[in-house]
Amino acid sequence: MATKGATRTEEVYDDIRSDLLNGTFEPGQRLKLAGLGQRFGVSLSVIREALTRLAEQGLIVSNPQRGFSVVALSVADVSDLTNVRIQVESLALRQSFALGGVEWETSVVATHHTLERTPVTKSDGRLNEAWSIAHRAFHQALLAGCQSPRLEAIANSVRDSAELYRRWYWSLTEDHARDLSAEHRQLKEFALARDADAAVAALTEHIARAPRALIAYAQEHGLESPATEGSARAR
Repeated sequence: MATKGATRTEEVYDDIRSDLLNGTFEPGQRLKLAGLGQRFGVSLSVIREALTRLAEQGLIVSNPQRGFSVVALSVADVSDLTNVRIQVESLALRQSFALGGVEWETSVVATHHTLERTPVTKSDGRLNEAWSIAHRAFHQALLAGCQSPRLEAIANSVRDSAELYRRWYWSLTEDHARDLSAEHRQLKEFALARDADAAVAALTEHIARAPRALIAYAQEHGLESPATEGSARAR
C-alpha cells in the first residue's frame, strides 16, 4: 500500500507533467525547486523526485550545474522526427492496407468512432487527455494491420516521442482552426477504401502540419535550439 508521502509525490509529478504538456512552462525554462515546493506545499526532496522522473521521460533536462529545466525546442529535432514519422508510418500504413483484414477494419472504425465522439478540449481550453488517448488509439489502429510487431513498435515509439512537440503546437501556435475531425474521418475512409496513395498523402500532411507551425513559431520567437541540447521525448 502506498504511503502518504509516495501518494503526494505522485500527485506533484502528475501536476507538473500536466503543466509541461499543456504549455504552462516555456521551452528551455529553468524550474526552480524552491518555487515549486512553495506552490505545492511539499519538501524539496518531493519536488526533486518528481522532476527526476520527468527527466527520465525526456520532458525536462537535469544539469548538475544548472538544476532542472524544460527541454529546449529543437527545430532540427522537430524536422528530423517528423521526417522519420512520415517514412515509418507511411510504410506501416501501406502494409496495413495490403494485409489488414476485417478485424483491422473493425478496429479502425471503432477507434475512430470513439475519437470523433470525444471533445478535443476541456472547459478550461486545455487539451482533453481522454481525446489524446483516443487519438493515439486511432493512429495505432490504422497501422495495426501491418502484421509486423516490430514495425508497429517503432512507429508507436516515434509517434510518442513527438508528444511534447504536439502539445507545444497546441499551446503555442495559432493553428487551432484546423479541422482535425475531418482529417481523421478522411483517413478512416481511405483505409476502408484501401486507397493507399491517397491515405499516405493525407497522413503525410496530417503529421507535418503541427511541426510546420511549431517551427515557424520557434523561428519567429527566437526559440530555436540545436538538437544536441536534447529532444522532447514524452513516453
